[in-house]
Amino acid sequence: MTRFGMKSRCALGATALLLLPPRVLPNRIDTDRDVPQEWVERGIAAAAPAVPEPLRVLNGQISRNATLGHVLRDALSPSGVHTLVEAARPVYDLARLSVGHPFGVTFGPDGLVAAFTYGIDELRTLHVIRRDGAYQAEVRTREYDVRPTVVQGLITSSLFGAVSDAGEDDQLAVDLAEIFAWDVDFNTELRSGDSFRVAVEKLYLDGRFVRYGRLLSAELVRGPRVVTALWFDSRNGAGYYTPEGTPLRKAFLRSPLKFSRVSSGFTHARFHPILKKTRPHLGVDYAAPVGTPVRASGGGVVTLAGWSGGYGKTVKIRHPNGYETLYGHLSRINVKRGQRVEQAESIGAVGTTGLSTGPHLDYRMTKNGTFIDPRQLKSPRAEPILASERGAFEAERWQKLAFLGTSAPASTAALLAPSAASH
Repeated sequence: MTRFGMKSRCALGATALLLLPPRVLPNRIDTDRDVPQEWVERGIAAAAPAVPEPLRVLNGQISRNATLGHVLRDALSPSGVHTLVEAARPVYDLARLSVGHPFGVTFGPDGLVAAFTYGIDELRTLHVIRRDGAYQAEVRTREYDVRPTVVQGLITSSLFGAVSDAGEDDQLAVDLAEIFAWDVDFNTELRSGDSFRVAVEKLYLDGRFVRYGRLLSAELVRGPRVVTALWFDSRNGAGYYTPEGTPLRKAFLRSPLKFSRVSSGFTHARFHPILKKTRPHLGVDYAAPVGTPVRASGGGVVTLAGWSGGYGKTVKIRHPNGYETLYGHLSRINVKRGQRVEQAESIGAVGTTGLSTGPHLDYRMTKNGTFIDPRQLKSPRAEPILASERGAFEAERWQKLAFLGTSAPASTAALLAPSAASH
């Protein structure tokens, strides 16, 4: 149990949190036990004395644009709501309610509120409890049950399909793609027979799988090539490194879209479907649904955010060392000219504006003003592990490689074994 701030022993009388008259009680009452409907009709206050245990007479979820007074208007008077808010204020401001978060009110046999709860987030719950005639508030915090697990799979069609076949959620595929985003274009470079293995923290609450935590280590086998990633919290920044201590992070992502397909590549002679003539296509077209988020492939400064002829709605970003990227045919632009953006930041969404026959992203890159094929770029890496951190990194390296179950490239045959990671 964790308490935030000073203990709240409010000198607020319990009588302030009274039920409204029975005629305005809610028609739907969610209780922890069977309550005869005639009790509802006569009013909870009249029925409560015959029940030795408190009744949970109201619980639910916060609706959009709702205040606590709105949520509890059928159960508490305005002064009762005010008392509840003031009792909670030392540890949590009940003006900050989030849509979809649960709440509950428990009434005692005397018709007064015995307890109020509000789920702040997945781990923290606000409790306002009546003790000795006054209301005391505290925030109780739970911890995840963290279970490191190894998941492995063989790719036959897509990374999503392989993760699903391993009994896991799509989010794991997204997380894996984020790790290897600088080395692999998941839109074009995966092949049937490629495989993956990942050591991931699974987070549980009350014995139920909730979400994935950190990916401790991961391995992607692409034909004869093996890419291994190890999580390490370096002073240069937490992230993923090769077993040699080289960061996987590079100056540019392999693709500005997480998942899509290439509909047209970089070429000096392509027949334009609208202009009906052959002309260079000095970029890469990624086909994707309208609204698909577009990421900045590298950090830099926005030099254009608006309409640009046949490109339609367009964003251009100037990067260090003479590089510039262009993102065309957008349906929406999220940035402004002069704005600095970080790598992988959302800058807009796929559309079909300008000279476009269907929804796609036209992605282009120049180096010192000359167009280059972004898929052929040998992107420079970030700074390696500091010499002073080498010992700590090597200790963690062997631990994480051992947990992953490999110190050398894994064979595809070994990855065909059933995963023990299903939840």
